[in-house]
Amino acid sequence: MQRAAIGLRVHSGWTVLVAVSLEKGAPCVLLRERPRLVEAFTYEFRQPYHTAEKMPLENAKPFLSGVQRAARRLAEQAMVSVQDALQRQGYALGRFALLQASAKPLPDLPSILASHALIHSADGELFRSALLDAAERLGLAGFSIRERALLAAGSKTLKTTASELARRLTALGRPLGAPWSKDEKFAALAAWLSLLPGGSSQGERRLGLER
Repeated sequence: MQRAAIGLRVHSGWTVLVAVSLEKGAPCVLLRERPRLVEAFTYEFRQPYHTAEKMPLENAKPFLSGVQRAARRLAEQAMVSVQDALQRQGYALGRFALLQASAKPLPDLPSILASHALIHSADGELFRSALLDAAERLGLAGFSIRERALLAAGSKTLKTTASELARRLTALGRPLGAPWSKDEKFAALAAWLSLLPGGSSQGERRLGLER
């Protein structure tokens, strides 16, 4: 079977997922999806730390734990579904590329809930953590990189200019049609880079090392 990788760009309560393979050294998009990571797609669950901010601490902790458990389960279901779909096409899913927002670890829960900026960060990290856990359970090799470094890393690794890289990313999605936004382009590039020689180690952080 040919190798494939998935790239993900996470939002609150959902993620963009793009599966990519290399065909004679060139990237090919195999599928793209937007899986949900919450059971009820409402503000309460999509913005769990914003919701927890309004709760007593003794209620906030179990609420966040419940959202995280559900996110992990839904993340694994989505990845297994993609893995099965790729296998039917003759591809083996072996890599997982995740775009990270920040290198800074989050403090304890009371400190998070006391800072609006940290609440925003924590919402995203909850769903990224769920995807990381799901990937680990499926045995996928990890590649992660801060989003703000992605385009520079892509230009350097692929030995091309920023404008040429942008053109290639746009062209990748042309056969699929809309939606092919910045979300899909960035997820595809992350997956593409993860498939290159050394891809599992060239990311700024390895899968499972950052929590």
